[in-house]
Amino acid sequence: MDNIVVKNDISFFVEHVPFLDKIRNRSFLVTGATGLIGSTLIKCLLATNEKYDANIKIVAMARNQEKAKSIFGESPVQWIFQDMTQPLFGLGFTIDYIVHCANSTSSKFYVEHPVENINTAYLGTNIVLQFAKDNNVKSVVYLSSLECYGTVDDDKEITEDMMGYITPTDVRSSYSLGKRASECLCHCYSKEYGVPVKMARLTQTFGAGVSLEDNRVFAQFAKSVIKGEDIILHTKGESSKPYCYTVDCICAILYLLMEGVDGEAYNVANSETYISIYDMAKFLVDNFNPKCKVKIEFNDNMGYAPVTHLNLNTGKLQALGWKPYYGLKEMYGQLIKYYKTTL
Repeated sequence: MDNIVVKNDISFFVEHVPFLDKIRNRSFLVTGATGLIGSTLIKCLLATNEKYDANIKIVAMARNQEKAKSIFGESPVQWIFQDMTQPLFGLGFTIDYIVHCANSTSSKFYVEHPVENINTAYLGTNIVLQFAKDNNVKSVVYLSSLECYGTVDDDKEITEDMMGYITPTDVRSSYSLGKRASECLCHCYSKEYGVPVKMARLTQTFGAGVSLEDNRVFAQFAKSVIKGEDIILHTKGESSKPYCYTVDCICAILYLLMEGVDGEAYNVANSETYISIYDMAKFLVDNFNPKCKVKIEFNDNMGYAPVTHLNLNTGKLQALGWKPYYGLKEMYGQLIKYYKTTL
């Protein structure tokens, strides 16, 4: 059962759902369905069905049956439980839209299991694209990442035609290079076979529903200010990026499904939230618990990405009509309210 903060997020989406007429009476396949974005998308579609009698059919793909039940309980979702690298066979009915979310978001996993990580990215995406090709799917969105940009040394705005450097001999590059390779594969399927796939280069996305066990810095910061603990940085916190709220991300996915150009990539972020890790820690302390302090205690063995400045330009996505609703303070306000109800 979702708590009140998650319910409010989903209600907000339902009041602002884009392309209702185009998703009515359609079917969705969502991979990575127990992850934050996949599960939020499914909950939003289910709530759209309930409010508007939209008759959206949902097929959800995940590995862990117990986790799926803990997130969704009994729901009118058709489940496929298998690894992303296993073949995806016909489902007995037409799939109109695919949102391919499956991928690990844990730096620890990238470092400890780089082979599995890059295989899941590339081989899993190939399976999804082959299915889309063979089944005449109307539109596909592949969830890529801003990490595919690699290392960028300055704060200049980054458009989709720019790229930084990625070290191929670093095991952590299994994630960023896996995303780059998968994007190239998407583009190739579009050009050679006409598969209607678009790539969403997501910045770090969070909101109500993020697990308490999540160890990414935004989650650590939120838990620290709730507990009144000092925020401990293991680097100087120089890396910078924008952020995106879950509901804004779900709306962006729908815009790309309906309006995106096949074979192309789009930055997905609230560009006004661009901030360094250190400044974000200060922002949290100043806005949510001034009793806390920000301290730096160096630790080079945490698997963090190299220092980079990923100032994403979102003009290409906004030209489709999308705009974000949540700023950084609203994002953290919702996350902190959610955590307070679950701690």
